[in-house]
Amino acid sequence: MTTIEKPKILVVNDDPASLLALTSLLDQWADESGYSVLSARSGQEALRQVLLHDFAVILLDVNMPGMDGFETAEAIHQRARSADIPIIFVTAFLADEIDRLKAYQRGAADFLFTPVIPQILHAKVQVFVALATKNEELKRQTHKLSQRTTELTATNKRLTREMEERQAAEAKSHAKDEFLAMLGHELRNPLSAISSAASLIGLPGAPADTVGRAKQIIQRQSQHLSRIVDDLLDLSRAMSGKILLDKQTLDVSALVSACLETFKATGRTGNYLVNVDMEPGWVDGDPTRLEQIATNLIDNALKYTPPGGTIDIAVTDSGQEIVLEVRDTGVGISAELLPHVFDVFVQGSITLDRAQGGLGIGLALVRRLVELHGGKVSAHSEGASAGSTFVIRLPRAAPVAPSASPAPAALPLDSKPAILLIEDNDDGREMMATMLGAYGYPVRHAADGVQGVQMARSFLPDVALVDIGLPGIDGYEVARRLRQGSDTRHIKLIALTGYGLADDQRRVLEAGFDKHLVKPVDIAHLLDAIGQCAATAAE
Repeated sequence: MTTIEKPKILVVNDDPASLLALTSLLDQWADESGYSVLSARSGQEALRQVLLHDFAVILLDVNMPGMDGFETAEAIHQRARSADIPIIFVTAFLADEIDRLKAYQRGAADFLFTPVIPQILHAKVQVFVALATKNEELKRQTHKLSQRTTELTATNKRLTREMEERQAAEAKSHAKDEFLAMLGHELRNPLSAISSAASLIGLPGAPADTVGRAKQIIQRQSQHLSRIVDDLLDLSRAMSGKILLDKQTLDVSALVSACLETFKATGRTGNYLVNVDMEPGWVDGDPTRLEQIATNLIDNALKYTPPGGTIDIAVTDSGQEIVLEVRDTGVGISAELLPHVFDVFVQGSITLDRAQGGLGIGLALVRRLVELHGGKVSAHSEGASAGSTFVIRLPRAAPVAPSASPAPAALPLDSKPAILLIEDNDDGREMMATMLGAYGYPVRHAADGVQGVQMARSFLPDVALVDIGLPGIDGYEVARRLRQGSDTRHIKLIALTGYGLADDQRRVLEAGFDKHLVKPVDIAHLLDAIGQCAATAAE
C-alpha cells in the first residue's frame, strides 16, 4: 500500500482553459486544506494517474473526445485499488434524470455544473479531503493489526471504527449536555436559598433567631457557590496546563489529617465509621493542590456512602512511593463506568433530583493534579453496592526534620490601619466597606481608578484594596501611579481580582502590589492580609 503525505485531487478535462481554471481554484486552498492537485487532459491520462497515485476525489469532465467521462469512471472503478475513489462529474449543462442515473451507476458521488461556483467547489472537495485523511489514518491502524486481511475486511473495520468514534462523540456531547444541566441545577439551588434568606432578613418584624439562621444560610451557600466556581476554574486551568505548582517537602499524612479534621469540624463524618491508618509519607508537592486531592477523595467517599457506612483512609510508604488510599462501603462503581470514572463530565446515574449533588468534575481534577505531581491515580470497585477504593501514588521525597515556625507579627489591639477601597461594583464596595468598618477599620472608598488615585493622595491610607478590573484606568495603572508618587509610594497595595493564574499574580506583583487576593475573598483571609501588610509597614 502506497503511503501518501497529503490527499491528492485529480482534475480531468480536455479543455485547457477549463482545466487551468479548476486547478487554479483548487491550488489557492491547497496549503490551507492540506491537499495537492494533479491534472489530466483525457480519460487515458486519468487512468495512468490512477495507476500511480491514490486520490481523495476526482473531478471528471463528462464530455471528452474518445473516452468520455462515464467510460473513464467505469474503467477507474473496475480496478480494485481505485474502486472506492469518489468521482464528481463536471458538466456544462444540467444533467437530465437518465444521465444522472447513468452517472450514479458508474460510481458518481456528486455533480458540479459549470460555470463552477468557487464556494461550492471548495465545500464539496473539502468533504472528500477530510474523509480521505480520516480513511488513511484508519488504514494505517488496520494494517498494523493484520496485513493479511482482505480489502473488504479493512473497509468494514474502518466503517466500524467510524461508527464507534461517532457514538463516542455523541456520548461525550450528551455528557456535556448533562453537565450543563447539572451546573444550572447546582447554581440555582444555592442562589435560590440566598435569595429567600435575603428576602426573609428584609421582612419587618422577623424574629432574631430566624434572621440569624438566614444569615448562616447566606454565608454557607455563598461558600458553596465559591467552591463550584473554584472547581470549574481549577479544572480548566489543569486541563490547559496553566496550573503552576508551588512545591515544598511535606508529610502527606499530616495534610490528610488536617483535611479530615475539617470534615469532622463541619459535622460531615458524624454518621460514619472512619478508620485511619497513616504513617509519615514525605513528598515534594504543592500543599494547596494536594489538599484538593485529599479533600475531593474524602468528599467523594462521604457523598456516595449511605449514613452508617465505613470509610478507611490510609497513607503508607512503599519505599519509592507514598500511597494514599481511600476506601468506602458506598454505592460502588459499575463495570461500564469504572474505566471512565476520571473522565471530565462523567458521573454515574446522573439525575437532577439525586441526593449526592455535585458537578462530576472532582475526580477529573484529582487525576490531573496527581499527574502534575508525577503520580498515578486508580479506582477499584467490585460493582454496584460493593464500595469503591481510590489509590493515589506519589513519588517519595526525603523526610524533613521539624522546625519551629516563627509566630506571625501582630498589630497592637488599639491600632487599626486606615483602608482605601477602590471597587467599581457598587454592592460589593458597600458590603466590603461596611464589613471592614464593623471590624473597626477606618475606611474610605472610590468607584473608579482615577477617583481612587486622587483619594489616595489626599487621604494617604495605610493599605489600599484595589480591584483590577476598574473603569477608566485599571488596577495595574492605579498601582503604578501610586508607586510613582513620593507621598503615596509607602501605601501597602492589595489586589482584588477574579483571576488567579500564576501569570495574573506575576502581573500584579510587577505592577507594584504587595499582595494578590482572588475574589470572592473570605473576610478572615482579607483581615489577615491587611494585618500582614500593616505589620510589615510598621517594621
